[in-house]
Amino acid sequence: MPSGIRAEIRIDDPDGCVVAQAAAEVDGTAQSVTKSVDPTSPDRMTEEFMLEAEESPDEFDTDVDLAEIFSYGSNSVYRYQRDLERGCPCEAIEQFDCPVVDVRAQGSALYLTFHAPDMEGLQAIIGALQDRHSNLDVQRLLQSEQDHAEQHLVFVDRNTLTSRQLEVLETAHEMGYFDHPKRANAGEVAAELEISGTTFTEHLAAAQTKLLDAILDA
Repeated sequence: MPSGIRAEIRIDDPDGCVVAQAAAEVDGTAQSVTKSVDPTSPDRMTEEFMLEAEESPDEFDTDVDLAEIFSYGSNSVYRYQRDLERGCPCEAIEQFDCPVVDVRAQGSALYLTFHAPDMEGLQAIIGALQDRHSNLDVQRLLQSEQDHAEQHLVFVDRNTLTSRQLEVLETAHEMGYFDHPKRANAGEVAAELEISGTTFTEHLAAAQTKLLDAILDA
């Protein structure tokens, strides 16, 4: 069975993304993003996208020249050229040999969809994106069809936990606090951590709340 994972992510105000910059400038929506590489100039790329907005400026405040090549109603198609290795989110994903299958922007928020080969590959891609883009949120994960049923996955970012909360969770798990029946009670885990029972309970509750928020909001 395939082990691939379809991931949909959102990045707010992404560095290096012309599509999101243009959509944010007009508070509009950008979609139908396509690109091609000129074989005579392989270090340059041409991109196009359709922008829907009530009104667009004569010039955009971007570091590339956007040329309007087609227009109908409130929709306009823009084309521009850029150098490869710009450092945009799509390139960060594609360096893992994963094509981005859908790109769209709503205002300054960029939405990307891609297929990771497995969970390890997904974590590597997310890690690379987080190194450059702090405002990243995993919107949806979907595992390859298994036994004719969709398997929904949830990406939990361990960085949302403090080092102390993570230590409390790991120690409680290792000591069997979550087992049924329990192999260790709260007092025993707190003693192992050299903290009071009240402090243990507070850290555990905070950590569990963050994990449940990630799972139930998915």
